[in-house]
Amino acid sequence: MKNINPLGLFDDQFLMEKLTKLGDPLQKLNEYIDWEIFKSPLNKAYKDEDKDMSKGGRPRFGRLMMFKALLIQSLYNLSDDQLEYQIVDRASFKRFLGLKKSDKVPDSKTFWMFREQLIEKEVIEGLFKIFNETLDAAGVFANEGKMVDASFVEAPRQRNTREENKHIKETGTAPEKWKEKPHKLCQKDIDARWTKKNYATYYGYKNHVKADVKTKLIETYKVTDASVHDSQAIEELLTEKDEGQPFYA
Repeated sequence: MKNINPLGLFDDQFLMEKLTKLGDPLQKLNEYIDWEIFKSPLNKAYKDEDKDMSKGGRPRFGRLMMFKALLIQSLYNLSDDQLEYQIVDRASFKRFLGLKKSDKVPDSKTFWMFREQLIEKEVIEGLFKIFNETLDAAGVFANEGKMVDASFVEAPRQRNTREENKHIKETGTAPEKWKEKPHKLCQKDIDARWTKKNYATYYGYKNHVKADVKTKLIETYKVTDASVHDSQAIEELLTEKDEGQPFYA
């Protein structure tokens, strides 16, 4: 006879309760934030796409879930590939995103494209501002010190010709031939740059963040191409409110 574990149906519930007792920080965010406040700005940013989707289209991942995934990425300093892996691997991440074991997890390129869309639509900074202001109003930030750090966010490496790369570098715009093929153009990244650090080569962007020393929560951030030195972003990240607090970089 097949050996059946009578507790099997409840394993997930017990695991979630255990994580909560251990102090899952993502669950703490759920106590402070009503995530519904993000739906309106997200839906407003995608109103044109929603009109097209009303005529029929392929299923997509929920935008609120995708935005919460970007929050995980920022809080845990993860690359797009690491974000995909960690969501697949970690029960606490799945719970925060409202995903079940059987649910499909977006791949790294889907996360990259979603973030690029938010940047292009000029809404990503506003969303993070709402997030931080909500936590600040709840008294989450201890304001006992600030730390600034930077991490690479790698972009898919482009298969461009030498002439195409020269055009992008000199003009900062896409070659005219790409504009004739919208599908190809949407997969091209003309803002990412190459850089080297500790003998390793990176292509993409750099995420500069300012975090509260005690809570480790990110208060603000700035995204640049990967070639920008860490020190160049510090001045823009610090504000008058940070004066008199210990600073770590």
